[in-house]
This record gives sequence, C-alpha cells and structure tokens, in this order.
Amino acid sequence: MAAFKQFLKRKNIEISVKRYLIDALGAMAQGLFCSLLIGTIINTIGTLFHIGVLTSTVATIAGTDYTVGGLATAMSGPAMAVAIGRALQCPPLVLFSLISVGFATNALGGAGGPLAVLFVAIVTAEIGKMVAGETRIDILVTPLATIGAGAALAAWWAPPLGALALKVGSLIMWATELQPFLMGILVSVIVGIALTLPISSAAICAALNLTGLAGGAAVAGCCAQMIGFAVQSFKENGIGGLISQGLGTSMLQMPNIVKNPRIWIGPTLASAITGPIATCIFRLKMNGAAVSSGMGTCGLVGQIGVFTGWVSDAASGAKAGITAFDWIGLILISFILPAILSPIINKLCMKAGWVKAGDQKLQG
Repeated sequence: MAAFKQFLKRKNIEISVKRYLIDALGAMAQGLFCSLLIGTIINTIGTLFHIGVLTSTVATIAGTDYTVGGLATAMSGPAMAVAIGRALQCPPLVLFSLISVGFATNALGGAGGPLAVLFVAIVTAEIGKMVAGETRIDILVTPLATIGAGAALAAWWAPPLGALALKVGSLIMWATELQPFLMGILVSVIVGIALTLPISSAAICAALNLTGLAGGAAVAGCCAQMIGFAVQSFKENGIGGLISQGLGTSMLQMPNIVKNPRIWIGPTLASAITGPIATCIFRLKMNGAAVSSGMGTCGLVGQIGVFTGWVSDAASGAKAGITAFDWIGLILISFILPAILSPIINKLCMKAGWVKAGDQKLQG
C-alpha cells in the first residue's frame, strides 16, 4: 500500500473532493464557456444583426452544415475534457488524447453529455497519467492507453450517465412547471448557494441540462448572490468590489463566509424571494444554453442566455415576440430586486448584531 501511495504521489494523482469536484468541475465550466456558450452567443449575434459571415456555412462535415458558432458548439465535448485534464495537471500526451475522449463521451451522453464527460474525463486522465512516461515509446503507449481507456469508458458509462442527468434535469424542470412557487424557491436558493461556494453552478446546470422555468429560477438565485453581495458590501469594498462581485463572482466572499456565515443571509433570502417572483410572475425562462443558467451576472452571461432563448423562441414561433414585460422582468430579477432586498436584510442582521462592519471586506 505504501508503494502504491508513493506511485500515486509521483504521478501527481490526488484522490480528493477538491481536485475532482471543485477543480475539475470548475474547469469543465470554463470549457463549456469557451465552446458551447460562446458558439451560442456568436450564432445569436449573427442572426440578430444579420451578419452574413456568422450565419453562413463555413464547413460541411458528414452532411451537417456548420456556422462559426456551430463549430464552437460542436467542440464542447473536447473542450470540457481538455479543461478537466488541465485541472488535473495531465502531461501533454494525456491532455491532447483527451480531445477524442471528450468528443466521444459527449456524443454518446446526448443531452446529459456534460455529466458523462466529467466522470469519464477524470478517470481517463488519471489512467493516462499512470501510464505516461513509463516506457521508451511513450509517444505511442500513452495516447493508445488514454484513448483506448477513454473510448471504452465512454461506451460503457456515457449513455447511462447522460440518461440519468437528463432524467434528473427533466424532473426538476417538470416539478418547477408543476409547483413554480416552491420549486422557484428551492432551485433559486440551491443554485445560488452553489455559485458562491467553490464549485461550479454553471457546470451543474449544464450537466443537468437545466433550462426552461427552472433555468430562470437558477438565474434569479445566481444574480441574487452576486448583486446582493456586491451591493451590501459596497461600503467595505467600493467600486472595485461592486464590479468584481457583481460582474465577476460572489465566490470572493467565501473566506468571509467561513469567518461569519451570517453575512450570507441577505443574498440567500433575496434569492428565496426573487426565485418565485421569476417563476410565478414573470415566467422567466432560460431557453438558451443550459450553462448560462448557473452564470448569473458574471459577464452578463445569464442575461445574454435568456436573451438568446428569446431570440431562438421568436424565430421558431414558440414565442410571439420579445415584450417590454420580458425586459422588465429580466432587469428586476437580475439587478434591481437583489440590489434592494439583500442590503435591507443585511442591515437587519447588523442591527441584530449578527454582522459587523468590515465582515465583508474582500482580501487582497
């Protein structure tokens, strides 16, 4: 056992929650952002502004026509796998071999492909790391072992994992349609908390293919956390803190939350309020890329995702058009309500002695 532990250490294989469910999951979200999400945005811009170079076919592969954005979207599997491999600190031959593994896994996983890619890429990466550098013909052995193991795992795991993720996501979306008030609260609070924790809410939403009304509730929860913390901590952090948290991430508050968890009350209660408002009053839906559901106001990706969904629905006839009520709902849920509710709740916490001035001061 001691020898095996030494081997794992030499191969930089660390079996831990941090590496697999924080580092890998966060990296997967970045891979999705740089492929599926960017591709969707490019397609939407091209369609909305009638930009020929973005809407015309640039490649035809196996009878399928691809635009620039379509090519980016098609590469989501390889992008996720390579991102995960980089987070696990894979050597080059293993990292590059994960391109094929990610493509196969995502394709076999269907709509639930991102979850399958997470599991298959992690295991395959660690297998590849074990083999890498152990022979004189590493240039042949490592890619063969990595791609072989990855292809086998993809064929074995991807279909059931993809189906499971799709069923769970469909169940959440069905429940939200059936009970928009209760599920609006639950989805908004849970996904919002996940966004602030050092895990990836975007990757979770993508893995579950969380769209529709449940996706709208997720957007509300993420916005409540980001805008809530940004505004309620403005006195401590100024404009820099407002921008870094409001357009960056509320995860910056995690060290302060560990010291005093009560600073989290304002944004979390705000999400419990805005979630059902989004689902019951404005019927806010995320019909863009599922990864956008877990992004909140980070780079305004959540809002862009909702907008791309509107455009797509309008083009398909599923939506008559984009109304003023749609815009009012999106702006209220994303910015105005969190900016009002969270500071008020936080002020009450301060009056109760639960939160003190300086508790939310960002480090560095």
